[in-house]
Amino acid sequence: MDHSDRGLSGVKAQGIGARVPRKEDARHLAGQGNFVADMVMPGLCEVAFLRSPLAHARIVSTQVPEDIAPQIVLRETMLDALDIVAPSTLPSYQESAQPPLASGKVRFVGEPVAMAFAATRAQAEDLIERVEVAYEELPVHAEVWSALAPDAELLHPGWKDNRFVTLRADKDFEALAAQAEVKVQRSIELSRQCMVPLEGKAVLAYWDFKVDQLVVCSATQVPHLIRTGLAQLLDLPEERVRVISPDVGGAFGYKCVLQQEEVCVAWLAKTYRRPFRFLEDRREHLIAGANSRQHHYEVTAYADRRGRLLALDAVITIDGGAYSVWPFTAGLEPGQAVGNLPGPYDFRGYRCETRCVATNKPGFVPYRGVARTGVCFAMDLLMDALAREVGREPWEVRLDNLVKPQQMPYINVANKHFDGGDYPASLRRALEMIDLPAVLERQRRGEADGRRIGIGTATYCEQSAHGTSVFATWGTAVIPGYDQAMVRMTADGGLEIRVGVHSHGQGMETSFAQIAHEVLGVPIDRVRMIHGDTGQTPYSSGTYASRAMVMTGGAVGVACKQLAPRLRHIAGHLMGVDPATVVLAQGRAYAGDASVTLAEIGNAWYINPQKLPANVDRAGLEVSTGYKPKVDTGAFSYASHAAVVAVDQDTGAIEILDYAVVEDCGVVINPMIVEGQTIGGIAQGIGTALYEEMCYDEQAQPLASTLADYMLPGATEIPSIRIDHFETPSPHTEFGAKGMGEGGAIAPPAVLFNAVNDALRGTGAPELLMTPLTPRRLLGALAQGRKGAAP
Repeated sequence: MDHSDRGLSGVKAQGIGARVPRKEDARHLAGQGNFVADMVMPGLCEVAFLRSPLAHARIVSTQVPEDIAPQIVLRETMLDALDIVAPSTLPSYQESAQPPLASGKVRFVGEPVAMAFAATRAQAEDLIERVEVAYEELPVHAEVWSALAPDAELLHPGWKDNRFVTLRADKDFEALAAQAEVKVQRSIELSRQCMVPLEGKAVLAYWDFKVDQLVVCSATQVPHLIRTGLAQLLDLPEERVRVISPDVGGAFGYKCVLQQEEVCVAWLAKTYRRPFRFLEDRREHLIAGANSRQHHYEVTAYADRRGRLLALDAVITIDGGAYSVWPFTAGLEPGQAVGNLPGPYDFRGYRCETRCVATNKPGFVPYRGVARTGVCFAMDLLMDALAREVGREPWEVRLDNLVKPQQMPYINVANKHFDGGDYPASLRRALEMIDLPAVLERQRRGEADGRRIGIGTATYCEQSAHGTSVFATWGTAVIPGYDQAMVRMTADGGLEIRVGVHSHGQGMETSFAQIAHEVLGVPIDRVRMIHGDTGQTPYSSGTYASRAMVMTGGAVGVACKQLAPRLRHIAGHLMGVDPATVVLAQGRAYAGDASVTLAEIGNAWYINPQKLPANVDRAGLEVSTGYKPKVDTGAFSYASHAAVVAVDQDTGAIEILDYAVVEDCGVVINPMIVEGQTIGGIAQGIGTALYEEMCYDEQAQPLASTLADYMLPGATEIPSIRIDHFETPSPHTEFGAKGMGEGGAIAPPAVLFNAVNDALRGTGAPELLMTPLTPRRLLGALAQGRKGAAP
């Protein structure tokens, strides 16, 4: 008898591959989430920060009125708190020391200088406005080029120049470049962005007298890492620090590093033994949180006359802002850039220099995609330019250059270990989905309203779930190892899962329950997940780098597999059958026509042990285990995106007419969640491509402090996105799953720019190579074309 999901008539599938609605959505839709801003405690004080109005200045003096002095904190008050220093083993790396409150100097607009606390945020802001700070202005580096000048003012004492780090790669470049018949060079620019999660930074801290412990409730992706960082900076043993991450309103990487405000609020609770809270407002986020994406590329392709790539040369310059963040450091972005620039393409000559430069802007933080949005943008714009140079269609050249399925597993020129897939087939399928012949005919025919039609494509691979070996080469302050999970059967047949990662929109409460159901047959409505609390969960370095499903999902799967024989053993005894014949499914244990419920098994262990077999496993009905993949160089998801746009030559408006995605993230645990993640990422990628940019003036003053100035895409700007799935199981992970949480945000800038540049062919307009693609920039290019300007 088949007792699987599919074998039980009328039973809806709940395991791996099922489109199970997200369990966690119900409480959010009903307004029953529990965010830091929702918390209420007796005696809670709200915190406000005085932030620097200047990008680079020496603090000459600080005047605090005597009547408010007890409620004002300066850096010199926090004598027992250390500066945030992110060490790295990268050879050229230079450390920065970021004080929790500015000490001696300020290095970007918005840097915290002092903090005040009061019963309400408004009162705290009134107090902080009475603090007067005198500054002596210093030379400002508003962009990387002034910071790189030989005589540039150094941002940090003891540095030899203003580079956080310089990384280089060179593999057979000179020999293969010399064979090229075609050479194409471009300068490509990805502008600076804010991440703009719905919820900004949020932290509440108090002292728990019962256990003599500092408790920090923070909207963080990485509670266990934050515990380690706070313990180190506040001189507390880790057992006296507990970090709880409640519901988190989006993060995207913004909340995977130790924040100055977290240190400050935790210090207040440790010092005054009472609760304190800080909630970042939108203006603070835009001013002090413009900390991602800004890359400049000088890239050159060397190819044969058909456009077959032989070698690639690149210089990548990243604006790293003022400080290197803990724990991932300013080395993460350039490390990802130099390693991922070759993308899914098959060529063997590569030379790249990547430099991360310190400027007077907020410190660079990993953002969804971590460098891969930039490298995909540069690489795929270059591929289209190469196609135009050799007189072929971009998708033809792209198909010729993609790694072929028969080459898998494939080690690319940057030593990335691709674990499987059919990259060309994904691109061909994406072109089918947009109906390429019909779009080409539409281009030829022309639009009645005069708009120009363009087609854009891009293919990328997403290294997900990077493990110990990868992070060790990047030299980060914390190296991820084994992720742990604990599973426990309850007396009435339910299941508790405890994990150290934290969900901030990924649907883990649902997908991890599906894994448990697949192995143990527990109905997912009987699975409860506890996460985000260092006091209640096993260790994990956290949720980032598209790692949670592979790492922690793998740990959940392994733990359930270890628990299953214990359940079958007890069930076999209760039914009087060989445990080897027992199947777990749909909340029961079956042996032929006989069955017992999981509740009966739990009852025997916890409540009526006289029913247990004499040789029962004394470890009981709970398992804790650690997991990482057999090969920890990353599981490689990939996707091809294709878009059709219409460009209005009079207004510069761009309409996305069609957008198709073909993605492969291995075995899909929940297609509904995967598609939701992909669509959300594409929406962010559209923002990068067409709308989002944090501009600065020559004094590094941010020019957008509200959402009236910082443009975001809304529902009307997001097209109907169609998604198709390939499924190439990873040979290295549990269930063959690969990470995919970042992928949707990677390709859209490249796809949309390629589509617009395609639409402008024949107008004489130069290629557009700088994000965002605003109407002003588009109309400027068209104006150049009309004047006969050379590309």
